[in-house]
Amino acid sequence: MSTRRNFLKNALGAGAGLALAAQRTLAAAQTAAASQLQRNKDVARHYKETMNRRAPTEEFFAPGYKRTRAGLQHLANNARDQGFANPGTALRDAIPDRVDVIEDIIADGDRVGMLWRLTGTHKGDLFGIPPTGKKIDVHELGILRLASGKVVEGWFMADEAGLLRQLGSALPPRKDSRLIVPEPSTTGEEPDVVLKRLKSGPSASEEDRNKLIVASSKTVPPASADRAPDYRQKRFGFQHLRDYGVAKNLAKFNITHAFPDRRDRIDTLLAEGEKVWMQFELIGTHTESLYGLAPSRKRIGVPEIGVMRIADGKWKESWYFGDELGLLLQLDILQVLRGLPASQS
Repeated sequence: MSTRRNFLKNALGAGAGLALAAQRTLAAAQTAAASQLQRNKDVARHYKETMNRRAPTEEFFAPGYKRTRAGLQHLANNARDQGFANPGTALRDAIPDRVDVIEDIIADGDRVGMLWRLTGTHKGDLFGIPPTGKKIDVHELGILRLASGKVVEGWFMADEAGLLRQLGSALPPRKDSRLIVPEPSTTGEEPDVVLKRLKSGPSASEEDRNKLIVASSKTVPPASADRAPDYRQKRFGFQHLRDYGVAKNLAKFNITHAFPDRRDRIDTLLAEGEKVWMQFELIGTHTESLYGLAPSRKRIGVPEIGVMRIADGKWKESWYFGDELGLLLQLDILQVLRGLPASQS
């Protein structure tokens, strides 16, 4: 009997030791992962700080680095082969006093999301826009992928509509009098596919649960009960279009109203603590009034980013930023920018 008790005691002790070792291994892995996320954020932050000092930034990029989208994508496409002066590296010839002010940064896996304000003075040719001497302060963001401490891929989007609005400029005319209209985007996954994958994985962490909450908003919009009492939407995805609608007292004829068949596709979810970033494609057909603009029946597809804060399972804050100039080009409604007062991004 004593031998049996000793056996059980030893077995229980061994089991407890194994459990403790497993906990320590898990804790060490989590600490290592957190350290790697911080290192990735530091690389992204140091890159911006180095750029602001006008120092070379090549050291931050891996050989074969790929930029999948430019921040001023549509302005650059419109200016191609038109003989306009080159705005220079980091737009320094057009905005010599450029300083980027970081507003938010998030890391998840091998990716870093960074939001900043591009600030400076327009003193040189900017993709065909002659110098105006006006101050610039527009949002831009990037989603970077890193490996071994180097940026291997970058995707960027700036508030080009806000930039034109601040400069009081139209899209510079081309020699062929054409508009370079982006093809409707078709990237991303159906929300149901993303949700199925998220639900099949672990949901132990705050980040896992928050990703599920945010992704679910693409199938069923959050109800009032899903939002914290002090919930705030700090920016609308197509803010300048909304300003146009508000000025005409037509705010109710918003994006959701104008595209009743809207079905967004999810590209990327990043989560860190309470913060979640979601990159998605707004896809739909313009069959109803858009802030008083008649239906065009055109099919659109443009990228948009949502920056959310989820606290205790409730939506606390959201901030949206879409490819507004791309949308205006696809719908051929650039005229909405005319007559709107200059504004911040």
